[in-house]
Amino acid sequence: MITSLQSVLPHLRPSERRLADYVLAAPREVVHLNMTELAERAESSQPTIARLCKALGLSGFKEFKIRLAQSLPAGVAYVHEDVQADESVSGIAGKVIDRTIAALQSVRDSLSSDAVGEAIALLAQARRIEFYGAGGSGLVAHDVQHKFFRLGMPTVAYVDPHVYCVSATLLGPGDAVVAISNTGRSREMLEAANLARAAGATVIAITRSHSPLAGLATVAIGVDVNEDPDVYTPMRSRIGHLAVCDILAVGVALQRGPEYVDTLVRSKAVTRRRRADG
Repeated sequence: MITSLQSVLPHLRPSERRLADYVLAAPREVVHLNMTELAERAESSQPTIARLCKALGLSGFKEFKIRLAQSLPAGVAYVHEDVQADESVSGIAGKVIDRTIAALQSVRDSLSSDAVGEAIALLAQARRIEFYGAGGSGLVAHDVQHKFFRLGMPTVAYVDPHVYCVSATLLGPGDAVVAISNTGRSREMLEAANLARAAGATVIAITRSHSPLAGLATVAIGVDVNEDPDVYTPMRSRIGHLAVCDILAVGVALQRGPEYVDTLVRSKAVTRRRRADG
């Protein structure tokens, strides 16, 4: 991509050339920007960005960022932006763990106590809770459902978009959906949230702030991790979602009170009996 940018420079309009010069001067920064941010920083416009992508023979800005990331010598595209292709094992471990710790600190500092408190209150009163997630978010949905069902609450996790869209239509007042999405832009998740709301259910979204899913939710818990899911495999955002789900599980257990302590004791007893001696 960098070579392509350099080769088309003489043939670009002045506005497109200024934009291309900015990209060539700071390619690592551009990889992490959305179109609006790039337009502001490069003192350009979104139409100019679109024209530059077209001049490069690309389908759009998303493909531009992916190709740009692939052309950078540091950072393994689609895996992790800090890890180099020849990274040592200790380097991989240190960078991944350090980034994860920083992401959790960021989530802690930006987490809305009001939103979390409201979500806990709604979940504690829910007749039934369904957890929706696809891909990596589906793993988070299964994890949090496992915690909630041990509280003795009627819960289920769905990771197939077709299934959770159908299930959302069968909910009603008193039911709750926890919709988990890193981008908050999945069309199927947005459809499921709309269907659940139309059926009278509460929708709690764990997603990026100001995303379409956050706008549809009854309560939105923003998890804004500096990670571009269009270029790199989502890792830190997944850890942030898991942490928020743990907070919700602990909060609901405390709010529902002593009646659920016995449920936890009995479930733990069953688990212990299934372990080998010693």
